[in-house]
Amino acid sequence: MVWKEATGVRTDMAQPTEAPRIPTNVILIGKKSPLVYAVAALMQITSGNEAVIRARGRAISTAVDTVEILKRRFLPTGLVIKEIKIGTEVLPAREEGFRDRNVSTIEITLTKA
Repeated sequence: MVWKEATGVRTDMAQPTEAPRIPTNVILIGKKSPLVYAVAALMQITSGNEAVIRARGRAISTAVDTVEILKRRFLPTGLVIKEIKIGTEVLPAREEGFRDRNVSTIEITLTKA
């Protein structure tokens, strides 16, 4: 154990790293109902004029459902789908001896009309 004398802090311990910051207009889709994400996107669009919906894997269908709810229920004439990006992330294997995993991703950018 190594101590810094003036501050009393151990210097041999790994310092926690900060997670990358996600912009405030990005909505990450998970396991909740699409309606929950649609309301969050609606609030973002009305306050900030643009929302980005991101999902990967099985949550992609929830992201598409969220956009459809926004288009049909909340903003039938005032929503523009600015951009749709699709891609693949390569995730490391969960256990030793297995291959890396490819996970599909989608990013949908929405704006006001």
